[in-house]
Amino acid sequence: MSYAPEFSNFRYISGTDTITGRFVALLALEATVLNTATVCSSSPDSLASMPIPAGTMVTGLFTTVKLTSGKVLAYVS
Repeated sequence: MSYAPEFSNFRYISGTDTITGRFVALLALEATVLNTATVCSSSPDSLASMPIPAGTMVTGLFTTVKLTSGKVLAYVS
């Protein structure tokens, strides 16, 4: 039995541009540093300067993602 979430659509992010969309998870393909990621909630919040080890998945509802370094798959909601 697998407990891994199943996502069918994703966006590959590897540059330092700000990417907009509606993403439900970020999977680090290599050691990654988030410059910023805006979280959609009742009061908008953001993550900043957050290291993510390779293979780690961060879940939430993200509307913007900007990397400092690394590569992620951003799963589309």
